[in-house]
Amino acid sequence: MGKVEIFARGFRVLGAAALVAALSGAASAREFRSADVHPADYPTVKAVEYLGKLVAERTGGKYSVKVFGQSTLGSEKDTVEQTKLGALDMVRVNSAAFNNIAAETIIPALPFIFRSTAHMRQVLDGPVGDDILKSLEPHGFVGLAFYDSGARSFYLNKKAIKTPADMKGLKVRVQQSDMWVSMMQALGANPTPMPYAEVYTALKTGVVDGAENNWPSYESSKHYEVAKFYSLTEHSMAPEILVFSKMVWDTLTKEEQEAIRKAAKDSVPYMRQLWDEREAASQKIVEAAGGVITKDLDRQAFSDAVKPVYDKFAATPALQSLVKRISETK
Repeated sequence: MGKVEIFARGFRVLGAAALVAALSGAASAREFRSADVHPADYPTVKAVEYLGKLVAERTGGKYSVKVFGQSTLGSEKDTVEQTKLGALDMVRVNSAAFNNIAAETIIPALPFIFRSTAHMRQVLDGPVGDDILKSLEPHGFVGLAFYDSGARSFYLNKKAIKTPADMKGLKVRVQQSDMWVSMMQALGANPTPMPYAEVYTALKTGVVDGAENNWPSYESSKHYEVAKFYSLTEHSMAPEILVFSKMVWDTLTKEEQEAIRKAAKDSVPYMRQLWDEREAASQKIVEAAGGVITKDLDRQAFSDAVKPVYDKFAATPALQSLVKRISETK
């Protein structure tokens, strides 16, 4: 989809008045529009709504936030483009959506880079996370915060997997990112990039043999209905990322910007609480529906198989430094 088409789509969905306000840079009282691919009860959607309440309180009602979920405004790729153009004020996407825009965002998505959820949170809440968020500004985005996306694992419609050899020749949906394509190739699979909203039908019709995602996404999207074999590879903890349109951001006062930044940071603990609760609930739903969960697999074999991904996507001194800093974070 080209920029003109994306702009036109945003124009139709958001309305002429909203787009004119966004692009004119008017900093008057307004409702910021934020996009998400997930349903209304999903932790990321609820966290951005919570952020909006904080912004409204801290700006005396001058600003608020409305979240358009369930891919209403398009795929993650579409909404990232709309945000850059200023047709959207904010967007919450997986960090993979920025992998082809800012190389630094690839690093926290690299396979097996985090030792645990606690390690991931420590890294992204600290200087490394701040540096990755700042890397987006030259590209037209203001990075506000990282949200959890859990550990991603593979799920297939015909069989479970235990080793990389089990993946040979399988058509696996991946996010629209070169890094994810390379990861699947390293595992011997045939990567099939496609928007999240198309995955259910692709699994059901056999366009793809499988996909990979976290527990809540697997459950809320109903993918477990058409791909019941869930293998706990936990190969990536690629975080979600919340960004603001720099075009709109630059029309705000320093005080307004600070209020939004702080509200975003303050929404992170709230999101994580919702996430932890939702993750446990999602697993129970999948198991009750007859999902086949495979835990006894060779994670080290998967980790060894994807090492070439580091050589390709962390090839510069700056990116290698980020990898090293993550490894050294206690």
